[in-house]
Amino acid sequence: MKAVPIGLGVALPKKCLQNADLPHELNTSDEWIIQRTGIRQRYLAEGEETTASLATEAARKALADARVSPQDVDLIIVGTVTGDYTFPSTASMVQKNLGVTRGVAFDVSAACSGFVFALDIADFYIRQQRANTALVIGAETFSRILDWTDRTTSILFGDGAGALLLRAQDETNRGVDFCRIYSDGRFSEYLMTTGGISTTGNAGFVVMSGREVFRFAIEKFCEALNELLAANDMKINDVDLLVPHQANIRIIHKLIEISGIDEKKVVINVDKYANTSAASIPLALNDAREAFFSGGNTVLLSMGAGFTWGSALIRL
Repeated sequence: MKAVPIGLGVALPKKCLQNADLPHELNTSDEWIIQRTGIRQRYLAEGEETTASLATEAARKALADARVSPQDVDLIIVGTVTGDYTFPSTASMVQKNLGVTRGVAFDVSAACSGFVFALDIADFYIRQQRANTALVIGAETFSRILDWTDRTTSILFGDGAGALLLRAQDETNRGVDFCRIYSDGRFSEYLMTTGGISTTGNAGFVVMSGREVFRFAIEKFCEALNELLAANDMKINDVDLLVPHQANIRIIHKLIEISGIDEKKVVINVDKYANTSAASIPLALNDAREAFFSGGNTVLLSMGAGFTWGSALIRL
């Protein structure tokens, strides 16, 4: 049994913040941000827009895309570190909003790797015939854990959600073919928040050691890609679409340089959305949806706080 993508949907907040509209106190410029990160704008949740509301909208669009009823869904996994509540899970809120009354719903906390981690788990459930129709969602409202006086972090992140609908099919050549996820807690202090429920009683703000994160991301992107290619007896030219986590344009360009992949095969949209953490990969998939669903080998690469990282191969 294979987990085959049959629908894709995304959601963005209404507010779009251009670089030029960032707080004056940050003492930065559009030119500086573009040169250092590739980011031109980001979307920020306001008012009643939340991680759960964005995740629900993305899920509804994925279901509509596949013409599948919510009642067919028996697994919902949301990758997020910015849930609406400490509990219940964001996935439970999505389940409620969709009117789904069966199956199981839970969150995965792996920061920017959350979508790939959720995909790996959903793939396992379907392969074990413990689920038939799964919503894999990456959703974040990172703007609510940013210190808007800190130039090193506040310019980098945005909000959004993306959902991929998977269905079990007795296929041999289509679907999720490979998925590997990893973590190494020794590097957790390089990218974290300043608080938490059990320590400070609040979420805190994002803090980051940019140089270490940059170096680790390149190393693990390349390592995960090479392992995927070797495990599937593939060469880099066999990859038809490469969808890396959208954190920084310089990281992606370095990945292209080291791997030797044709840049035309690589999805880059960090300029439009900034780093949306777990939502990054599904948002990028949606921007390349025609190429994704038209067939071929799609590779996903993630890296996030923890440190966490992972890769996936989807054949359609």
